[in-house]
Amino acid sequence: MKRIRLNREWTQLFEQYRADHQDPRNQRCHQIGIPLIVGSIPVGATLIGLPLAAGMFTIGWGFQFAGHLFEGKKPSFVDDKRSLLVGALWCAEKYGLKLHEEAV
Repeated sequence: MKRIRLNREWTQLFEQYRADHQDPRNQRCHQIGIPLIVGSIPVGATLIGLPLAAGMFTIGWGFQFAGHLFEGKKPSFVDDKRSLLVGALWCAEKYGLKLHEEAV
């Protein structure tokens, strides 16, 4: 499987994201919520899928915020909007995507 290569800056963002998501319950919530949110984008691209996408998006964010109640920390994107993309990569890694990170 091909790896995604992260430069130093994105490696640091990824490490911070990992540090902000240590609680296993939060991690499980994110492993459910992030795919729902990301999946809502293509589903919502059609008029027929719009109601389903709205539900997926809302439920996905519900899982995200519930996870942060377990973690006791604010979501990472509050401080850096790039964490929205990092979160999707983090989740993909949990499902088996290989990342190649630069040494910090």
